[in-house]
Amino acid sequence: MTALRAELVFKQAFIDKLTHENAVLKRLKFAAQSEAFTPEQKSLLDETFDMDLAAVAREIEDAQPKKPDGEKRQPKRAPLPAHLPRHDFHHEPASTTCECGCAMKRIGEDVSEKLDYVPGVFTVERHLRGKWVCAECETLVQAPMDPHIIDKGIPTTRLLAQVLVAKYLDHLPLYRQEAIFERAGMAIARSTLAQWVGECGVQLQPLVDALTAELLKASVLHADETPVPMLKPGKGKTHRAY
Repeated sequence: MTALRAELVFKQAFIDKLTHENAVLKRLKFAAQSEAFTPEQKSLLDETFDMDLAAVAREIEDAQPKKPDGEKRQPKRAPLPAHLPRHDFHHEPASTTCECGCAMKRIGEDVSEKLDYVPGVFTVERHLRGKWVCAECETLVQAPMDPHIIDKGIPTTRLLAQVLVAKYLDHLPLYRQEAIFERAGMAIARSTLAQWVGECGVQLQPLVDALTAELLKASVLHADETPVPMLKPGKGKTHRAY
């Protein structure tokens, strides 16, 4: 029932997105010159829709019953650029002695790559998990995967923190971050950044709920509704935002 409700919410959000895009296209084509949108002006609204859709999609995925490994095939992802510096992180079992008492032999490793970022520089974290097997009883042992904010995603925690801090603390819209990252040598689509923000929002929801409950304990709450001039991309003009 929860999964069905979440799927309905996702479909409604998708319908709202298509309705918005249709309205924008009509305004671009038919509106008077003084009221017409430019393609650049709608970029901020598109980011919001993409983030909301990503958040709802994550909630639907979490609500679905887990499928056995191998039943759901993950789409093949393009490898991270070879020119980026690599830093290796080795993960081995706590013990390489089998329960039967025999020494285990290393037969290979699984490698996963995560995209990391410090201002101006992209690097790649290579996580290598060795496979150890017992020749006597054929037991296979491997260190577990470290938990990540986005399961099987490429961004490290530091890269996600950079995107969130830049957007919400430094007031850098995702289209500007997209340009900054491209200058640093890594093209990350704005829709991908929006998806990351939406999924982080789902993970941070328990913290938001706890802060909200704490705030509502107060007898009086104040809100700052001071308007802020907001620059429209490429136009040099501002409009009012809150």
